[in-house]
Amino acid sequence: MFAFILQRLIQAVIVMITVAFIAFMLFQYVGDPVVFLLGQDATPEQIRELRADLGLDKSFIVQFGSFLGNAVQGEFGLSLRQGAKVSRLLAERFPATFELAFVAASIALLVGIPMGVYAALRRGSFLSQVFMTISLLGVSLPTFLIGIALILIFAVWLGWFPSFGRGDVVQIGWWSSGLMTAKGWHHIVLPAITLAIFQLTLIMRLVRAEMLEVLRTDYIKFARARGLSNRAIHFGHALKNTLVPVMTITGLQLGGLIAFAIITETVFQWPGMGLLFIQAVTFADIPVMAAYLCMIALIFVVINLVVDLLYFVVDPRLRIGGKGH
Repeated sequence: MFAFILQRLIQAVIVMITVAFIAFMLFQYVGDPVVFLLGQDATPEQIRELRADLGLDKSFIVQFGSFLGNAVQGEFGLSLRQGAKVSRLLAERFPATFELAFVAASIALLVGIPMGVYAALRRGSFLSQVFMTISLLGVSLPTFLIGIALILIFAVWLGWFPSFGRGDVVQIGWWSSGLMTAKGWHHIVLPAITLAIFQLTLIMRLVRAEMLEVLRTDYIKFARARGLSNRAIHFGHALKNTLVPVMTITGLQLGGLIAFAIITETVFQWPGMGLLFIQAVTFADIPVMAAYLCMIALIFVVINLVVDLLYFVVDPRLRIGGKGH
């Protein structure tokens, strides 16, 4: 167990150093921060002084070491567009993105798993075919098109939900929550559904495929021979084993939702990290871009590490294999 954890931690550190290096290269090849800060009319003396203050006159290795040390402390300098600390900007936007991803993941799980189980157990039924058609549309249609369609139908035509913004929020320390107000829930419905649809269809198809595979195994046939009821076989044995591989996808899904909420946040003008990143790209705000890249990578690494550990605990074959080495 210790060797397994150590191996995963070493891999995580290597990944983060690699991502930090890629983020650092943004400063080298995507514009010059000195020009952004001083403007085109700056004198050579002003440019030299600012480059010395920012440490840009030092060697590449020294600059990367300084960047890596600051990144470990969560410091990425000042935003070139807003003039505020990047860490503070991300901290202000993170709650909105996390709550959107959390609600979307909950929708995907609570709807996708039952749909997948039903589609596996009732393969020939009309409703099962409807589910498979919906899943095909969910995988095929781009997120921005789904979001625009939902806005057109439920915000413009029916007027049931607002089309942009986060609504009222409650401040709890540094965390701002929209899930504690009625307007907050009202505003999050459409963007959460938009973000959840692809993940929902992915989970549904995965659960269906895994469920069908498990139902063909010998121990399910043995359970039927013992006279167990279909309910006990389907939900006590088959579903339990089906959810083991689904757990990996489900865990990484939250990281994916946070990372890929950019399009949804742009369509609905949701004040999260994705919208902040799009604005940073528009204005070539390199510190924000680099910080966002490192933060998303850290989220993926942490979630992947947790999923690996849970998988190790749940699946006894990994523990047996680990002892054999």
